[in-house]
Amino acid sequence: MINNEINTIWLDLNEELYHFILGKVKDEQQAKDLHQDVFLKIQTKIHQLQHTSKLTSWVYQITRNTIIDYFRKQQNPTVDVVDFDMPEKEAHDFDYSKLTNCINQKIGELSAQHKEAIVLTTFQEYSQKELAKHLNISYSGTKSRVQKAREILKVQLLSCPNVASDPSGKLLDFENNEE
Repeated sequence: MINNEINTIWLDLNEELYHFILGKVKDEQQAKDLHQDVFLKIQTKIHQLQHTSKLTSWVYQITRNTIIDYFRKQQNPTVDVVDFDMPEKEAHDFDYSKLTNCINQKIGELSAQHKEAIVLTTFQEYSQKELAKHLNISYSGTKSRVQKAREILKVQLLSCPNVASDPSGKLLDFENNEE
């Protein structure tokens, strides 16, 4: 069973992860080495994954941590760890696309700017760069707006009765009672 999961991850994410790593380290041989390290970690830690629906996020977290560890070992002070986001479409761990009334209501209560940022990046799959162009504001301003909108929404979502979170407040899942 685990071998099938590893094979599936390899088939689905192999090339995408390599390009993600290469985009951060800018060295083909080092990217290949880190890519291999990531898959070794996935193979040895796959049993720790509790929610298979979070597989891609989990794999990218391992990848980001591997890259960060690499740069820490290099003691490269010019690397900005904040830029180690997953590709835009995978950047949020929580799946907002199958929402309940409470969650929809919380989105509706956001300010117009924050609501627009959430709706366009989550439902209409705008990248943050596309959103910046659409809003005619800087990319860093867009990143800040989306991050702030997600933080506000996360806090509001914790009051929904069907939302599950871990002790640190990280959103894990929700139960759709409307089906």
